[in-house]
Amino acid sequence: MGVAPPQPPAWLTLDGQAASAPAGVPVPGPATRTRAALHETLADALALPSWYGHNWDALADALADRLDTGPLTLVVTDAANLLADEPPAQLGTLLDVLGAVAAGGHETLRVVLREQPERLPALRARIAAALGGHVGAPPSDAT
Repeated sequence: MGVAPPQPPAWLTLDGQAASAPAGVPVPGPATRTRAALHETLADALALPSWYGHNWDALADALADRLDTGPLTLVVTDAANLLADEPPAQLGTLLDVLGAVAAGGHETLRVVLREQPERLPALRARIAAALGGHVGAPPSDAT
């Protein structure tokens, strides 16, 4: 009997229902293929403050501050593109950052990864690998 892949945490939803759009802040996946592009896209979509340093620590701080004002749902469309041009460990780091913010926030953080139904299994496998620790140690955040 095999071991079941890790289940996404409660704050993370993988969604193959392209016809319905959950309420939330839209984040276009094709604009998030690299770490730099992800940070820029999130800074624009969330109107992050000028002190936002476009790195993982600054993202954690900015999202935690944003959660002080109320719940937040991020809806990443075409989510298979999320950090697709980066080493797999970068997706793991992003999930770690989001998980820490979700666990420590005064309000609810929800992340919806939306993808076409036929591409959802590959995205689910990437997320499972990142959550299962199969992506190796995260690289340094040097920019």
